[in-house]
Amino acid sequence: MPDSPFDLASDTAYLRWRERKLAGAPTRLDDLVVEIGDPRSLTSAEHGAMLERCRRANMAVYVGKTGDDPDKRIPTALGAAFGLHRLDHNRGADDDAVTSLTVQTDARHREYIPYSNRPIAWHTDGYYNASECRIDGLLLHCVHPAEDGGVNDLLDHDIAYILVRDQSPEYIRALMQPECMIIPASYVDGEQMRPDQPGPVFSVRPDGQLHMRYTNRARNIVWRDDPLTIEAVACLKDVLHRQTPWHLSGRLESGWGLVSNNVLHTRSGFTDGAVPRLLYRARYYDRIAGT
Repeated sequence: MPDSPFDLASDTAYLRWRERKLAGAPTRLDDLVVEIGDPRSLTSAEHGAMLERCRRANMAVYVGKTGDDPDKRIPTALGAAFGLHRLDHNRGADDDAVTSLTVQTDARHREYIPYSNRPIAWHTDGYYNASECRIDGLLLHCVHPAEDGGVNDLLDHDIAYILVRDQSPEYIRALMQPECMIIPASYVDGEQMRPDQPGPVFSVRPDGQLHMRYTNRARNIVWRDDPLTIEAVACLKDVLHRQTPWHLSGRLESGWGLVSNNVLHTRSGFTDGAVPRLLYRARYYDRIAGT
């Protein structure tokens, strides 16, 4: 990784990148927001405004005019406009690989928190995927919000990297170990659905960009058993639970959405009204083009 900001032997490259990143990093949710018309047909100005925010923060929030239109082409067309094409067909997804996030109590969904109204702690999507199915892009589109709650906290994973590396580069070294974080195998009725999935927290993509794989879950996770990793994970958890200028929070309303390079995020618990909360989630093996 010559001249890479993520090369722990190159403080010069890191400090240059750090200065640029922090100078442009949004510190208000409003700095991420772009008002658009129809997400299925962005104008060049709308696309440019969203891309500019993604370049600075790895994410953008759009406020569209489709309201509670349930057309599932909304997230896929918008994703395609940003080079997001390779959808992840995860087990909870619909047949088209777009997931309907709403309270579901059937046997296929009821054991999984995203299909409940419970809060979800800090994570990136697809942290249990194999490395060849790495989730680089994430899009959320709100058809109908909850009556109360369902708020997302957001943090650019580049910023998380900076906050940890500033504490100790050795923590980053530990979090980049190939078996730093293991998600144990998953079984349903005695049948293995997924094997153990080891991998790093931070890694560098072939194009030189940073990727993060993380979950704050306390159960069904195995961390590398050495003192440095234990310290590094504690530091990362502390970073996530701080109140920094770069921790952002907001709720998607009808016709709104988030397009991102799979940034860190949470979801608060929520209460449904007469119309259940419904968000579409699209996970991609692609990163936003041009970021």
